[in-house]
Amino acid sequence: MVTLAPAPDRTAMRWEERVMRAAHPIAYPMLARITRPALRVPGIGTVVTDAALLRAVLMDTVSYTKTGPGAPSELWTPVLGPRVLLNMEGADHLELRRRLAPLFTPAAVGSLVDRTLGGPFESLRARLAAGERVELVAEARRCASAVISTLVGLPPEVVDDRLFRRIATVTGAVRLSRPRMTPAQVRHAREVMAELTGHAAEAWRRGDPDTVPGRMRELGLDEEESLGAVGAFVLTGTETLVAYLPRLICLLADTGWLGRLATEREHVDPAIAEGLRVTTPSPVMLRSVVRESCIGDVVVRPGERVVLATFLADRIAPGFDPVGNPAASLRQLWFGAGSHFCLGAPLAMAQIRGMLSAVLDAAVEQPLEVHSRRVARGVLIPGYRSVVLGRGVGGRA
Repeated sequence: MVTLAPAPDRTAMRWEERVMRAAHPIAYPMLARITRPALRVPGIGTVVTDAALLRAVLMDTVSYTKTGPGAPSELWTPVLGPRVLLNMEGADHLELRRRLAPLFTPAAVGSLVDRTLGGPFESLRARLAAGERVELVAEARRCASAVISTLVGLPPEVVDDRLFRRIATVTGAVRLSRPRMTPAQVRHAREVMAELTGHAAEAWRRGDPDTVPGRMRELGLDEEESLGAVGAFVLTGTETLVAYLPRLICLLADTGWLGRLATEREHVDPAIAEGLRVTTPSPVMLRSVVRESCIGDVVVRPGERVVLATFLADRIAPGFDPVGNPAASLRQLWFGAGSHFCLGAPLAMAQIRGMLSAVLDAAVEQPLEVHSRRVARGVLIPGYRSVVLGRGVGGRA
């Protein structure tokens, strides 16, 4: 017998399906059809869909790496350089991560978000409570830009909508069937990243230890390495968050949880985790095989690519359920595992909680609903192009 999600969840899941198909109209349906825990797919690699197997691959840095054929290094090293965490392994990776970690403690990121976004979050709450309709994608983009600009030492106006669109042309060129960018795409990506480097170089020269470039200078990394890291943080620290926040709020609205959470705040953290489980903002992770091993019943050999289909591994339950909270058993698998667990996860969570709290505070005063939305097409990170949130039908006139 097939167990169907409740009707509100089916509405939410239909929208999630649209979001995923719009972003990846070929790769998503192909991967979504896989029902085996691990399957070799010609031209793609060994696709892993089981959470336990996926975690085992992430934890085994002896057999699998981010720096071999078909791994993230093939995509990003030509653009960002060889020392930007997302394309590093081994002792150098662990040491750089250890040295950068103080920038991303819960206390550090909480302070950063409070001083950077306290005013914008209060403005968001007030506008929604007053009955204004707010475009959430633009709101999330402005907030993420402000935080990442402060973190990497850029003036706030640098990471603007125009640069976001330019960054999307870089990440949107990534295809599952293509392990690396073309020479023309690499040149374009370098041009986009170069728009950041002049400002970030100044932060490196100042040596401000509260910024990524300044901290990396303290660690003895040269200017080029530090600027590559800035590019990596802008790429990974903005697009996923900007995609996730509107998806989360749409999920809450579609399932009836938006109004409920406004008065039942004890469910906020499980709701955020369930949102991350259901949406999985980074749908896949890539690894290259270093030594022959088995993933389930599939033998993999050195040089082969492993595609970790995190979005499928996270689908351990139907629908969206903050009360049952099936996400808890996954131990934040959407952020990775082991030595490559997302360093910026505390920063992302602080921004998510802050923006969601502003929306929920407004929802206490004024019922809110999603008035319109459009999915984003041809992007690397699935999301909405536009989401308009405002007073619900039962709101005060």
